[in-house]
Amino acid sequence: MPNLKKFSITGTAGNLQGIAHIPDNAPRAIAVVAHPLPTMGGTMENKVVTTLAKTFVELDFVSLRFNFRGVGDSEGEFDEGEGEVEDVLAVVRHARQEYGHLPLILSGFSFGGYVQACAAQQLRPHQLVLVAPAVGRFAMPPVPHNTLLIHGEQDEVVPLADVLHWARPQQLPIVVLPGTEHFFHGRLNQIKQIVLHEFNGQPL
Repeated sequence: MPNLKKFSITGTAGNLQGIAHIPDNAPRAIAVVAHPLPTMGGTMENKVVTTLAKTFVELDFVSLRFNFRGVGDSEGEFDEGEGEVEDVLAVVRHARQEYGHLPLILSGFSFGGYVQACAAQQLRPHQLVLVAPAVGRFAMPPVPHNTLLIHGEQDEVVPLADVLHWARPQQLPIVVLPGTEHFFHGRLNQIKQIVLHEFNGQPL
């Protein structure tokens, strides 16, 4: 079983709390997972976030999830995404200090997907993994062509049509889960299998 290691680091708004999932084997990469909208109850304990973190550690990635500023024991207050990008940068700096300059995977669910897409413009990760990113609710930037994008056909929070409108000019593929809504009830194992399939055998 992977080890869980709590961490507390200093971000631009104060302390940030998080949990690192550490694989039994030598880590192949670092994955940082961001949670949904804090103002709607999003935390690092969200089931999609924890599914992603556990999946990445199965791939022998050090996987870090954390609470954005103003959530749980993380200090500060909600900043509409701008400050949250700074939070990601702080967690990545910590991860690189602790685990070395391994290939970086940025992943996020909903609002966390928007934040990671913004952070990617500065961090240039090996790959982005976005689950139901908050397209239309926030000004999503373009993302790299190798981004893994997973969305539910019947998403009631971020309509699939909005994601298609955003993805179309980028010629960005979307993995659509038929009959699935925003929170992927009963479909978490499918997310896991899609991510495992994406990275198994992929050179990093």
